[in-house]
Amino acid sequence: MTDTVLRICPLCEATCGLTLTIADGRVTGARGDKDDVFSAGFICPKGASFAELDNDPDRLPGPLVRRDGRLVPASWAEAFAAVAAGLGAVLGEHGGGAVGVYLGNPNAHTVAGALYPPVLIRALGTRQVFSASTLDQMPKHVALGLMFGSPVAFTVPDLDRTDYLVIIGANPVVSNGSLATAPDFVGRLKALRRRGGRLVVIDPARTRTAELADRHLAVRPGTDAALLLAVVNVLFDERLADLGALADHVHGVDEMQRVAADFTPERVAGYCGVDAGEIRTLARELAAAPTAAVYGRIGTCTVEFGTLTSWLVDAVNVLTGNLDRPGGVMFPLGPTAPAPRPPRPGRGFTTGRWRSRVSGYPEVLSEFPATALAEEIDTPGDGQIKALITIAGNPVLSAPDGDRLDRALAGLGFMVSVDPYLNETTRHADVILPPPPPSRSPHFDFALNNLAVRNNVRYSPAPLPLSGRPDEAEILSRLILIVFGAGPDGDPALVDEQVIATTLAKETADPDSPVAGRPVEELVGMLPPGPGYERRLDMMLRLGPYGDAFGAKPDGLTLQRVKAAPHGIDLGPLRPRLPELLRTPSGRIELAPQPLLADVDRLRADLDRRDHGFVLIGRRHLRSNNSWMHNLPALVGGSNRCTLRIHPDDAAELGLTDTAVVKGPGGELSAPVERSDEMRRGVVSLPHGWGHDRDGTGQRVAADHPGVNVNQLNDGSRLDPLSGTAVLNGIPVDIAPAG
Repeated sequence: MTDTVLRICPLCEATCGLTLTIADGRVTGARGDKDDVFSAGFICPKGASFAELDNDPDRLPGPLVRRDGRLVPASWAEAFAAVAAGLGAVLGEHGGGAVGVYLGNPNAHTVAGALYPPVLIRALGTRQVFSASTLDQMPKHVALGLMFGSPVAFTVPDLDRTDYLVIIGANPVVSNGSLATAPDFVGRLKALRRRGGRLVVIDPARTRTAELADRHLAVRPGTDAALLLAVVNVLFDERLADLGALADHVHGVDEMQRVAADFTPERVAGYCGVDAGEIRTLARELAAAPTAAVYGRIGTCTVEFGTLTSWLVDAVNVLTGNLDRPGGVMFPLGPTAPAPRPPRPGRGFTTGRWRSRVSGYPEVLSEFPATALAEEIDTPGDGQIKALITIAGNPVLSAPDGDRLDRALAGLGFMVSVDPYLNETTRHADVILPPPPPSRSPHFDFALNNLAVRNNVRYSPAPLPLSGRPDEAEILSRLILIVFGAGPDGDPALVDEQVIATTLAKETADPDSPVAGRPVEELVGMLPPGPGYERRLDMMLRLGPYGDAFGAKPDGLTLQRVKAAPHGIDLGPLRPRLPELLRTPSGRIELAPQPLLADVDRLRADLDRRDHGFVLIGRRHLRSNNSWMHNLPALVGGSNRCTLRIHPDDAAELGLTDTAVVKGPGGELSAPVERSDEMRRGVVSLPHGWGHDRDGTGQRVAADHPGVNVNQLNDGSRLDPLSGTAVLNGIPVDIAPAG
């Protein structure tokens, strides 16, 4: 018997609605849900491969426990008992501070990954927290925190209404967008062109996105901050800066003008590799456009001046009057965000509240750089990591100098991984606890709804039932109970009920909350029975900006109402939100925060650098999403290849044939050569997430298509100092023919 069910795609940030075909208790196909209020039927090759991912025979069907040096199948009871024994021994001897936690990218795409890791970290009381954020978007968090007082006050381009769009360091035609949740990004770009709008792409490579553009500026990798400061210089020098409705909400305009004074287009042109006239034209067109939006992504984050660039993206949006206005960049308002409070000054945003043990890195958002994980494990002394919990992460491949981390993990006292695969990182675990496949898991985009280009709410219950295994929420709840000393057999529901009680107590004590002054017991009693994660979601929806405020607003959202709309509920276009969301001490936008102004000196000193060697950048593939999707036959063919992409003239001068040897600060590798005039001369590209050639893993398709690990060229010593983010783009490399 064949049936169809709806499911939000969990495979990238676009969050498209899917219609799954079910036959004989398994997913057999996936297509776009044409009635989805947000994605309207759009689907990409990753979403179309949902069935193959869901049925991957290499997904672990049950736990693995290390016995006599080997990972062997075990029952769930045995696995949790092993965690209690191994983790309990470390906690008993060294305390929770000796336990590290690593969170991978897929945590942003699951209900449990969003709700439970923060509770686990608080239970441990550890400061040894690491995540993919410092390999990705942390500079944006820091810039937003310093400018707006909140590191999650994300600005996204109002794609459907803008007249002029600038994309820097992003390839959304391939990636489907990032930190801007937008199904069918390419369709939105084409619609921009159809309505007479203009698209400018700034990227060292002529990407598929750049091919759609009216203008492509092939900037040198890592120099975007200087280019944007030159744009700011022109805006002030030619009296084009116009804050418009923002004027009363901005502090630091004069400081911004002073810091940009010596970054003239002529001064930075040679450094950036972009003609001064092109920079002036960009500034003038931004200022003249009826509406405009500047959007930067991973190519602006994972570089030496990542936080400066992330700041300057929004500084240009402010100075052209395009922040918080339709057609510019706006602040989404997700359904589980806190209900708006009256405008008021806040505490602001700071980093460096504590520092890492070995290298003294400052914490950022309660995390240390991912590149510090290995040294915190393999360096003896007080506070050394003795045990590690990884959740949906593979840092041996995704972080620089994976060989050192590989060795460090082999020497850990105890390691537990919550992961569906035996991969390059989890092969070191003492216990692997695999969550069920997506078809047997619920879905709600807690994080990505706050990045959506149109406000909406959608929830997918698990399409297929679980049988004989815990869901991811129960797995993580049992880890939390073990840390709290309740043992492996405690009631997982206690975790959710404690979070609910604590949250509602705080809300009822807040005079600006929609439930101020009401009895906590009354509110708890209004949450319908069901899984703990659904009770928490219902609570968050009710307390959110569109919620029913626990009955005070009868037309507001509840989980029951959301479930009754399986294709989702459209909450309307993005709306202006200033000054309500500002939480800086001044209560205004800080256009020129002191930590950023100080870092401009480092950029200024770099302007005279003239490196004439090759630099390496990454790239995205339409059929790939980091290391964890390389085990699907449907996604490893075609153009999804791990090659060294290089300009044909560069290849000819070097005498490259089929294979090149690439040497970087951290090591060397050999890679197949792909000649492409899409590349700027002097720039080469290797994709991220490959290198599936280590023994002891369980992903057979990936092992048959191993590729090379680009991060092994990187020793991890170069970081953006304000965010702790690894420099993954703009790495100097030497290239020679193989042999």
